[in-house]
Amino acid sequence: MVEVYTTAPASVEPDGSAFRRRLAEVTRWTDAAGHTGLLVYSDNTLIDPWLIAQLILERAARAVPLVAVQPVYCSPYAAARMAATLTFLHGRPVHLNLVTGGSRQHLEALGDGGVGHDERYERLSEFATVLRQLLESPRPVTSTGRHYRLQGASLPHRPRQPPRLVLSGSSEAAVKCADDLGVLRFAYPVPVRSYPAGRSGIRLGVIARPTAGAAWKAAHDRFPGDPLGERRHRVVAKLSDSHWYAELAEVEASGVYWLHPFRTYRTFCPYLVGSYAEVGAYLAAYFARGVESVILDVPDAEDDLHHARLAFDAAG
Repeated sequence: MVEVYTTAPASVEPDGSAFRRRLAEVTRWTDAAGHTGLLVYSDNTLIDPWLIAQLILERAARAVPLVAVQPVYCSPYAAARMAATLTFLHGRPVHLNLVTGGSRQHLEALGDGGVGHDERYERLSEFATVLRQLLESPRPVTSTGRHYRLQGASLPHRPRQPPRLVLSGSSEAAVKCADDLGVLRFAYPVPVRSYPAGRSGIRLGVIARPTAGAAWKAAHDRFPGDPLGERRHRVVAKLSDSHWYAELAEVEASGVYWLHPFRTYRTFCPYLVGSYAEVGAYLAAYFARGVESVILDVPDAEDDLHHARLAFDAAG
């Protein structure tokens, strides 16, 4: 059966209490839907993902945070210790999403702008290798790599069940990194007719209803036209060195596959819009090509997950 995550809301609420209420809602909805957990993504505009993960674990009965881990933000030891700490405190594992950062401006702001795209994935591979050793090795870890050096390092509480590692990216360097590490790779998918076969995960939004007309009305109500957003998208498409952003920016969307929310800078993933049967058939085509896990976009309401579940059911 295909595994499903949702996505935690971005920390853009007017204050912390409003954000905590919104996060608690989405966490509760995810739990009620029986999904695996919530993606917690991270960049320079958002609050610390580890603290969001702590809030999720406090509120969820089953769902776990899938925390974005970016080498520019922390060392592999700091990430391993935080993951182990959360597992120790809550008795449940966290999942870790390995990322390199896609905004050139954000990387430059942190003094990392001179590191090339492929080199960031080479560093991420070493980061993840050291991270995994710290979390899994019964002995202190010594590492003398290019980017990270440890001498007899160990964690205060090594988890009995190590965190699951996944990786996000769609470039050749990302594919190689995921293969070298032996982890599932998530991508923002192109239309299924062009989607490469092989074991993978995808991130997208789903707006499904009993009829196509009702689904498209809900889609346009949620994502109306936005000329300013379109201009921001065009600027980002020129400045970003992320392979996936450039790839999606060139895609010709049609039918169930919808890119309007992406091209108005409302979200970063494509959407599938249509009846349960239409969306289910499109999902089934992805599954037939090797997709085994899906991260859904941030739900707008609890009903979104109910409708999405019926589309997944239709996919078989």
